[in-house]
Amino acid sequence: MKNSTLLNSIAILVGLLLFSSCKKNLDSMNSVDDKNNEYSLELNQSDFDKGKVNSEDMIFNFLPSSTTNQIVKHDYYTLSYNEKYEQAEWVAYELKRSYLKDSNFKRPFFIEDSKVKMGSADWRNYKNSGYDKGHLCPAGDMEFAFNAYKDTFFTSNISPQSHDFNGGVWNRLEQKVRYWATKYDGIYVITGGVLDSSLKTIGKEKVSVPKYFYKVLLNNSEGKFKMIAFLLPNAESDTPLYDFVVSVDRIEKLTGIDFFPKLEDSLENQLEKSSDYKSWSFN
Repeated sequence: MKNSTLLNSIAILVGLLLFSSCKKNLDSMNSVDDKNNEYSLELNQSDFDKGKVNSEDMIFNFLPSSTTNQIVKHDYYTLSYNEKYEQAEWVAYELKRSYLKDSNFKRPFFIEDSKVKMGSADWRNYKNSGYDKGHLCPAGDMEFAFNAYKDTFFTSNISPQSHDFNGGVWNRLEQKVRYWATKYDGIYVITGGVLDSSLKTIGKEKVSVPKYFYKVLLNNSEGKFKMIAFLLPNAESDTPLYDFVVSVDRIEKLTGIDFFPKLEDSLENQLEKSSDYKSWSFN
């Protein structure tokens, strides 16, 4: 009987020790998971500066807010589609120096974007409309690979643009963006039209024709963030590009979009109120 009691006591003691050890390991695992979750939710400026965040994380953290909650991700650009206006309210992508190649690919046909819930607008809406199928993410920025180039021909990536605007001042700005991407070894680009219910429409699906288009650029070279924004009328213009520089705050008020919600508030506020072309282009 005494031996039986002793054995039972030893078994209970071993069980308690095993339970304690398992609980300690579980708590440790949960602690690690909690820290990882906290890290992923609280990426801040120092994380970018210290190189703790890879390029995919950076792209995710630089995405603007979506007023429609319909974000569509392609391999090299992401967009927020607005069904009401049958186009993207913004297209965002990273333009690296290594992307800038002249590959002379055969130009594909425009096709609808199956990733858009209701389908993006048919290209035939533009036929005989008097407007170009204007790229938001330019095909010329994606000539490093044919698949990347081809993906810019989804109709979710186009918006009605005046021909003289598309081939003129807008093209000048796109070329300047490529120059800056080379100079800074990569920049982050966000592009779209200013959309509202007063706009004229084209085609059976009533694709809205923006009166203004914008580009917002973000650079993080040499451990320092810089930002610049352009707001251009959808019309022919010989005006120098620097005359179209505005603050990001102004574009946010026009569009209702928060462009960099994951940047630290103090840094975001500082960058988004600036409209200094010289500090962007010459520093």
